[in-house]
Amino acid sequence: MTRTAAGGQGPGDQRPPAGTSGKYPGTSGALFGISGEERQGLWRAWLLGAGLISCVAVVNVLTVRHDAPRLGTLAPTIWEASSALVTMVIFAIPAAVAVWTTRVSPRWWRAAPVHLVAVVLYSVLHVSAFVALRKLAYLAVMDGPYRFGPLSTEFPYEFRKDLLAYGLASIIYYLSLRRSAREAAAHAQTATTAVASFDIRDGARLLRVPVSEILAVRSAGNYAEFLLADGRRPLMRSSLGALEAGMAEHGFLRTHRSWLVNPTRVTGLRPEGSGDYAVELGAVEAPLSRRFPQALAALRG
Repeated sequence: MTRTAAGGQGPGDQRPPAGTSGKYPGTSGALFGISGEERQGLWRAWLLGAGLISCVAVVNVLTVRHDAPRLGTLAPTIWEASSALVTMVIFAIPAAVAVWTTRVSPRWWRAAPVHLVAVVLYSVLHVSAFVALRKLAYLAVMDGPYRFGPLSTEFPYEFRKDLLAYGLASIIYYLSLRRSAREAAAHAQTATTAVASFDIRDGARLLRVPVSEILAVRSAGNYAEFLLADGRRPLMRSSLGALEAGMAEHGFLRTHRSWLVNPTRVTGLRPEGSGDYAVELGAVEAPLSRRFPQALAALRG
């Protein structure tokens, strides 16, 4: 029986390992098709974008207050706050496109139309929503109504700014998602390498051994003999064929009809003539038959 990260399971057992929920490493499940590492990347990018937007809004209010004192502080605050709040919500649009981009890796001629539609939608939603919020705010706290101005001149002005904001947000989301994917892959690889173990049933005794400490496994009649790095050679009542699939998951190679070898512990290959080799595993040697050329190619590689 093999054991992996948390509890383990036997070869061919399709249940998720104990202590997990059957999810991929580095994730905590999917929400609307978004994996755990993607949510982490999106959240990190959103926080960065929200921080930048907030800083820009504060600077703009202070600038208007300095350049046009007659406008006071309340009106510029309403303008910038409404725009910032809407922007933080519609960041979902470049986020969705970034998720699609990282998953599909489309060519530029496929990605460009998607970005074009997305940025137009982004700008339309941004302008219409902040205008609505400003009208409501003016009704509540200002003396007169809010006037946006002619749509023919004001929307192109806002669209240019939205185009820049959308582009910056897209880059931030894309880079953050790529970083999360790399971190998840590295974590999964490290976890698998660090905790993978194998349970050897030596008679009535259960011996749990790190896979990295198993040099080789060889057939011994009705038993399989495990050759361990510390010199122990426990026996397990099993055929080599029954163990092969489970051991192959850990990278073991069939070098002979009676031998499985851990390639990470190979220290040398010695020709024996007629196409056969001796596989050196420290103080242990295993045969490599010419009938297993794939194993020879893998060990040479």
